[in-house]
Amino acid sequence: MAREQLKNLTEPMYYILLALQRENHGYGIMQEIEELTGGRVIVGAGTLYTLLGRFEKEEIIEQVAEEERRKTYIITEKGRQLLDEEIQRLRMLLADEETYRKGLRGR
Repeated sequence: MAREQLKNLTEPMYYILLALQRENHGYGIMQEIEELTGGRVIVGAGTLYTLLGRFEKEEIIEQVAEEERRKTYIITEKGRQLLDEEIQRLRMLLADEETYRKGLRGR
């Protein structure tokens, strides 16, 4: 069901779910994404908190703690499945590109 609603993950969606494979809070997620991508991907606070709310509503992530105003989240099994499906989709895209390039070399 989640796959139908979220056919293809956007870059911010993908990296947020990737960063939530371990417990993390909003600012920590933004820092981790920036560090992981060498600054290529910056997820702003508005985008982050909108997606966290959507993911939590769709049970793709869950809140595990709240201290003062800092909420900590982690990916759920449903979210892991969604992330795994996206990773497989991306791998297929890369494999198609490789097949295509090999075919061009044979012409």
